[in-house]
Amino acid sequence: MLADIVDRLRCPICRRPVRQAATTVGCEQGHSFDVARQGYVSLLAGSQPPGTADTPAMVAARAAFLAAGHYAPLARAVAATVAALSPEFVVDAGAGTGYYLAETLDAVPGATGMAFDISKHAVKRAARAHERAGAFVADVWQPLPIADGVADVVLDVFAPRNGPEFARILRPGGTLVVVTPAPGHLSPLVAELGLLSVDEAKEERVARSLAGFAETGRQEVRFGMELSPEEIAQVVGMGPSAWHTDMSHLMERLAKFPDLTATRAVFHLSTFSALS
Repeated sequence: MLADIVDRLRCPICRRPVRQAATTVGCEQGHSFDVARQGYVSLLAGSQPPGTADTPAMVAARAAFLAAGHYAPLARAVAATVAALSPEFVVDAGAGTGYYLAETLDAVPGATGMAFDISKHAVKRAARAHERAGAFVADVWQPLPIADGVADVVLDVFAPRNGPEFARILRPGGTLVVVTPAPGHLSPLVAELGLLSVDEAKEERVARSLAGFAETGRQEVRFGMELSPEEIAQVVGMGPSAWHTDMSHLMERLAKFPDLTATRAVFHLSTFSALS
């Protein structure tokens, strides 16, 4: 699927269009990027900041947790929101394993998807997430290697938000769809295990990051989950708490948990339009 999105990509060094050869993607200025055997390409310009990309362990935890269907109600809500917009081209920023993009493309027959993430371990999975999606490695905080005005929808699920770049790659009238954890998410695990919680300034930070957008809709997605100790370890290990948690100590604590623990999932799902 990389060949189906390459015309919408740009060289991260000189911003010129790129073309795909047998094993590379490159521009007319001679900048060339190898295509991995999994079908993705790294379009990172310069060195990657340390500690910013999901590790193999974090990606494996996320893949296992999502495959079990625990966040399926959220994925369906995202897909329904995007499907109502009838997009032809969807960009998933900070796509992780491509789980939400794949669900979305299933709901929008004929649409094409582009997934990117700073973690090559996640992008390896995203490249295989859906037959109508291509994937590449890129840093959301840098100028995106994507052409102007090509996306009908930009999808951002639990990922950093680069408002100016999202506005640039969206076509006129396009929509940004953002999902963030809401207060009460992963309750009571947050209190019992000392996990990172949704801070009070979350809404303000989202608004600041999207200063060039107007919120056009919002819904709260809330549902219960019954999680085993192993699944609790996965949901901790796949998110930001993983950077602050001693996983071996966590497993010792989880050994004393019951077979299943009732847990709450709470999210805000919002749509935004760029201000003219």
